[in-house]
Parts: sequence; structure tokens; C-alpha cells
Amino acid sequence: MIKYLTTELKSLFDEIKKLDFKITFILLSIAFITFISLVFSSPNFYYQNFGRDKFYSRIYWFLADGGLMFLVPLLIIKLVFKEKLSDYGFTLGDKKFGFITSGIFLAVMLVTVWIVSGSQTFASTYPQGGPKVKEGLMIFILYELCILVYMLGWEFFWRGYILFGLKPKFGYYSIIIQMIPFFILHKGKPEIELFASIFAGLILGIQALRSRSFIYSWILHWLVMFCIDGISVLRSQKDVYGISINDLIRLFY
Repeated sequence: MIKYLTTELKSLFDEIKKLDFKITFILLSIAFITFISLVFSSPNFYYQNFGRDKFYSRIYWFLADGGLMFLVPLLIIKLVFKEKLSDYGFTLGDKKFGFITSGIFLAVMLVTVWIVSGSQTFASTYPQGGPKVKEGLMIFILYELCILVYMLGWEFFWRGYILFGLKPKFGYYSIIIQMIPFFILHKGKPEIELFASIFAGLILGIQALRSRSFIYSWILHWLVMFCIDGISVLRSQKDVYGISINDLIRLFY
């Protein structure tokens, strides 16, 4: 038995030695960073340790999670891999492709947001910070700026660190690899958003890889969230849930 186990362990260690250090480190770090995110940077952690305020639980979530997903990969790139941030999409890259595709995607998403927000269930889900977000313009802006920080970490983690870190080994397969956990972490969102996150993960991954930058997906993702929150607030305040042109006019006048 001991001889058998020794042989198996030796075989295992021989296989481990063949693994690419950088790829292995990135894949393992996905699990560890996601674990810390879910356990310590979530609204539930805030509820259990600081209070039951929905608004401040989201502010905590956005800043803690955004900082985690941005700073930890950044430190790994600089201190462990000793590489340039620009190699991980921290650059404007192909600006023509980035701006054109962002404009097209944003236009499509605005139409989509307008249609799906016609559901009172969807509109009542956002903003996730609860009624306090609707109390005034400055509170709304503060809330959205915190989301901007969150999206910086979110996009740098998935469409920067992971996507560009895995590309040398997996090529375009890295787009699919980063999409899967990205999709899973949308669990709990409205079903239509959960389903759409599959395609969003793929599209944003393609855009980032082609433009050599995650910056566009960061700003784009934030603008979409800004529009979702803004339209939801207006629909709630004016009790307008139709999707016609007249309803759009009623929303802003």
C-alpha cells in the first residue's frame, strides 16, 4: 500500500512540475479572489458585521469588491509576473475599433434596457441600493461613481488580468474561459440579465482582445448600468412603464 501511494504521489508531482507557472497561478487566483469577493466583499458580509442598511451595504460592496478585483491582480502582475500593465489591457489599444464597437454595443443596449425596464419587476430591482438612491441627484451620482469603481475592478479582473493572462496559452479560448465564471456570478439577477450575461461576456471579451484593452468594456459596462439605474428611477418616480415613444417623452418631460 505504501509503495503504491508513493508511486502515485511521485506521478502526481511529476505532472505538477509540467504545469505552466503563470497559467496555474492565474487559474488558482480566480478561485481565491472570487472566494474573498463572495465571503468578505458582499452585501451579506456588511449585513452580518456592520448593519442592515441596503444603500450602505451596496456602497461597501462596490468599493470593497472593486478594490479587491483591481488591486490584487495589479499587484500580481507587477510583483509576481513582473510584467507591464499594458500587456493586460491597461491601454487604449486600437482606439478606432474600441470606440466604434462601444458605440454600436451601447446603442443596442440602450434599446434593450428601454424594453426590458418596461417590466415593473425589472425596474423595481434597480438601483440595487434601494429607495435612498432615488432621494436626490447627488446621492444618485455618488452611488453611480461607486459603481464606476466596482466596474473598474470587475472588468480589469475578467477582461484584463484573466483574458490577457490566459491568451498566450489558450488563444481565443480565453474569451470563453473568462465568460463562464462571469456568467455564474450573475446568479440572483433577473433571468433576462442572467441569460444576457452569457453573450455580454463573450462580446466584451472579443472586444477587449481585439482592441487590446479592457478600458472600453469598463466604461461601456458602467454606462449600461448607469442607464439601467437612471431609467428605473425615472420610471418609478413617474409611474411610466410603457415602451412607446410617447412613454419615453413622458419619462423626461
